[in-house]
Amino acid sequence: MEKKNLDWANLGFTYRPIDYRWQTRWHDGAWEEGGLTTDPDITLSEAACVFHYSQSCFEGLKAYTTKDGHIVTFRPDQNAERMQNTCRRLEMPPLPKETFLKALDETVKANAAWVPPFGTGASLYIRPVMIGSGPQIGVAPAHEFLFRLFAMPVGSYFQGGVKPIRIQVAQYDRAAPRGTGHIKAGLNYAMSLYPTMEAHRAGFAENIYLDPSTHTYVEETGGANVLFVDKDNNLIVPKSNSILPSVTRRSLVYVGEHYLGLKVIERQVKFSEVKDMKECALCGTAAVLAPVGMIHSEDGDIYFPSGMDKIGEISGKIRETLLKIQSCEIEAPEGWIRRIL
Repeated sequence: MEKKNLDWANLGFTYRPIDYRWQTRWHDGAWEEGGLTTDPDITLSEAACVFHYSQSCFEGLKAYTTKDGHIVTFRPDQNAERMQNTCRRLEMPPLPKETFLKALDETVKANAAWVPPFGTGASLYIRPVMIGSGPQIGVAPAHEFLFRLFAMPVGSYFQGGVKPIRIQVAQYDRAAPRGTGHIKAGLNYAMSLYPTMEAHRAGFAENIYLDPSTHTYVEETGGANVLFVDKDNNLIVPKSNSILPSVTRRSLVYVGEHYLGLKVIERQVKFSEVKDMKECALCGTAAVLAPVGMIHSEDGDIYFPSGMDKIGEISGKIRETLLKIQSCEIEAPEGWIRRIL
């Protein structure tokens, strides 16, 4: 399969419509068979529930070209299950896992020429999304839903690739104590947009949020989980009931423990402890693992010993190992790699 003629090394992380996407609708209590379409646009009623009551959720995952020319995806069953959990919390009909995987396989196969070549540092980013598409004026769930899976080739999420970023402690709450922080609902991201733009205007790449109850413990950023490495080279994983269970974070933690022999400690992390950490990084599907060099807070700036010039030693090893697993250069744990072509 001849690849598209793109500048793969300089794509950036932006929307780019490609040839095919996959769609199905839920109505009368069941999902349609669904299939591929070339139309990038969606037509909806002005009364669609998504416009009024934000009934929407999404996922994010990637497809890669391996060194031997195959196209694979990474742990898509986990995304399918997380989307089902999100749907249940939002009174949306969970999409069967087999339908999710069928949509994924067919979309990637149809767009194989758009999957970046091996070694370019780029990937095919895949966005499954579900919305309440039926008209609904009273405050209630929609009676009709639309699921669509589309994709686009992307580069690094943060400008500068793996160069350490500067972030700040948010002056806002990301999620309520018993709210929806643990699911991938569109509404969680809508409320983060203003704080995120405020951070950008102040010269920071992201916000780091503290727990909404006491503003004492580290939660996550607007679009990624957080990991730390302490002075004893232990991998510290912040624990909370209101952060998103990231597939990438779980995978990095497994890699750290089982491939690199690190001690993993999952616990609540007080922000007052952060100044004593050796390394800090953000992780998620889009960024994979992005090093943090500095955190700004009202009490002063925290600079990590790993510095502002390059990724920390431990973070770098974890990131590199996971990327090699995803591209099949290193053998993956059973079930992690789904070969499509």
